[in-house]
Amino acid sequence: MNAEISAAWDKVQSMINGFIVLLPNLLLGLIVFIVFLFIAGRIKVLVKRLTRNRRSARNLGLVLGRLAQGITILIGLFIALSIVIPSFKAGDLVQLLGISGVAIGFAFRDILQNFLAGILILLTEPFQIDDQIVFKGFEGTVENIQTRATTIRTYDGRRIVIPNSELFTNSVTVNTAFDNRRLEYDVGIGYGDDIDRAKQLMLDAMLSVNEVLKDPAPDVLVMELAESTVNIRVRWWVHPPRRADNLISRDKVITAIKKTLVANGIDLPFPTQQILFHDQTEETDGNRSRQREGWPSGKGEVPKPRRISDSLRLLAQVRSSQDNNGKVDSQTNEQ
Repeated sequence: MNAEISAAWDKVQSMINGFIVLLPNLLLGLIVFIVFLFIAGRIKVLVKRLTRNRRSARNLGLVLGRLAQGITILIGLFIALSIVIPSFKAGDLVQLLGISGVAIGFAFRDILQNFLAGILILLTEPFQIDDQIVFKGFEGTVENIQTRATTIRTYDGRRIVIPNSELFTNSVTVNTAFDNRRLEYDVGIGYGDDIDRAKQLMLDAMLSVNEVLKDPAPDVLVMELAESTVNIRVRWWVHPPRRADNLISRDKVITAIKKTLVANGIDLPFPTQQILFHDQTEETDGNRSRQREGWPSGKGEVPKPRRISDSLRLLAQVRSSQDNNGKVDSQTNEQ
């Protein structure tokens, strides 16, 4: 028993001595790895700084910066392991990464998917940083395309974080993809107004706004004969197509159109609805030989109008006769 305890103690003491001998290498390897982490971060910042002022190369700079950072960290890891374990070789690191890569792939599948999607977004550039996009009800300016997600800043000062895989596999509307953007608005005029004159007035009103481009020119189209209005759509182009510029031009165009139409006597009617409660057989409905409010007069003889009070009295008499005898009174039928 004493011999076994003595052997175990010798083994523990041997491990402690080995750790003490290895401690300088561990500290040196850790310092080397930290130095390489710092260098990798500085390389990434340097690459981003070199491409910051070039919009076309900004995304490429992000990709190169991240790749350079990853390669530098990998080299630092190899050198640190070589210091701690002198017998460690590059082939061992490759084998270690290969074995652990499978496990990491299963455990961090979503993270790797978002990472690859982020790299593809940066390379293919469906949108860039500072573009204004719309995605599934979220709208704002792209702040950053990170390793896992893309962040956008909404117009009311909030931040939305969207996973890169979502952006890469779904439809995204880029409002600032082109230099110019077309806006539109529907204006309803009265049925009694001159449509051609109203269209010309709307065109003149749009051309009076400085933010509206002359080329491409604005246009006016009749779109719908609605219940109470004739709806006319006005369309105009703005540059640049950013949200703030769109709101400014929209405010000025609608204001100019409203003032111009009102000043020239064009009606801007409210929604109205006409409800008819009877079939126009009352004497107060006037001449029944003329078509009124949707009912045709017909080609035959027009029956004499009857007052509603007389019709109600006749109906009451009929029901009273049926209640008393179960038959309709013959005198009532003769009326």
